[in-house]
Amino acid sequence: MNPLLLSGLFDLGKGLIDRFFPDPAQKAAATLELARMESTGELAKLASTTDLAKAQIGVNAVEAANSNWFISGWRPAVGWTCAGGLFYQVIARPILGWIMQNLFGWTLPPQLEMDTLMTVLFGMLGLGAYRTVEKVKGAEGNR
Repeated sequence: MNPLLLSGLFDLGKGLIDRFFPDPAQKAAATLELARMESTGELAKLASTTDLAKAQIGVNAVEAANSNWFISGWRPAVGWTCAGGLFYQVIARPILGWIMQNLFGWTLPPQLEMDTLMTVLFGMLGLGAYRTVEKVKGAEGNR
């Protein structure tokens, strides 16, 4: 990681601390935490993650602007697949199940694998922070 970038991030962090923590005790604690993050390499990791996210946003914008539907249409296709699966599981399946069992005596329609569906949907919606919390708590190995 570029040391000039890290010093810029550190300065930015100090500026934000000065702005959002008017209480001197809170300001000192936040500055100490920022210095700890810089010394342990967490600040560099955060900068690297931010750079990666910015690069992915750029790739997404280029893909979306492409005139070829095969390139620009895969995200909407996955999104509509997730929306259709969610609609089926939450709305259509209970109604169909009631109709099939009560009117015709048939069995329930199949249930979808919601863990997989929600993982894809959360990823598409950018709600991946729940995995970060899980990793911080050390629970990712419990799957």
